[in-house]
Amino acid sequence: MNIFDAHLHIIDPEFPLYENKGFLPEAFTHDQYIKRVKSLSITSGAVVSGSFQKFDQSYLLHALKSLGDQFVGVTQLPVSVSDQELIRLNEAGVRALRFNVRRGGSESVSELSYFAERVYDLVGWHVELYADHPSLRSLASTLEHLPAVSVDHLGLNKEGIPLLKRLVEHGVKVKATGFGRLDFDALGLISQLYEINPDGVMFGTDLPSTRAPKPFEDKHIYDLVACLGGQAAKKVCWSNARNFYGFRD
Repeated sequence: MNIFDAHLHIIDPEFPLYENKGFLPEAFTHDQYIKRVKSLSITSGAVVSGSFQKFDQSYLLHALKSLGDQFVGVTQLPVSVSDQELIRLNEAGVRALRFNVRRGGSESVSELSYFAERVYDLVGWHVELYADHPSLRSLASTLEHLPAVSVDHLGLNKEGIPLLKRLVEHGVKVKATGFGRLDFDALGLISQLYEINPDGVMFGTDLPSTRAPKPFEDKHIYDLVACLGGQAAKKVCWSNARNFYGFRD
């Protein structure tokens, strides 16, 4: 079974990096990523900009060119970005706009509704949020009305599970990523979310797992496939994300 890695980071010191709250990540280039997942069946994926990359696009465009056309980008941009720049990035393979509520480095969440509508109307992008439960709770009514949105890392907190289920029921997508960041059992929640909306969950490695208490392990994929089985595993590990990121298989 082919796997779409819906959440990976490329960290290339040849391009700008910015310290975030005292943290500067170690290198994890596209070559290192390819070597790390060689034994897995990952053939496609989404490169996600981190807080430590802020609004830099140079690293992302290089990574997408290096990884090939089966990989797309998730970037951070200021609301002042021009339509021409959005179109240029779209043509280069960028497919989503990220709001990093938890770590910063992205546009203010106060611009979420306007910016989400703008990028969706112009280039068909969705928005992605890295946020914990208190932030998601404050944004819930907004998220339910956005044209297309996903939430990173299963919402992070056990206390947020009821809210996450409600969001998935309303069509919000959730990334089954960052298992080592969670304070609950990921597999149990993934199964529950799949029952609520079979199209709503997308697996990702979260490599190289910067700042995660426990980094990604290959067994996370194997355990997930064993837990879901058959058709459900194919949707969560492949077709849900492929469809969401605009691939037409």
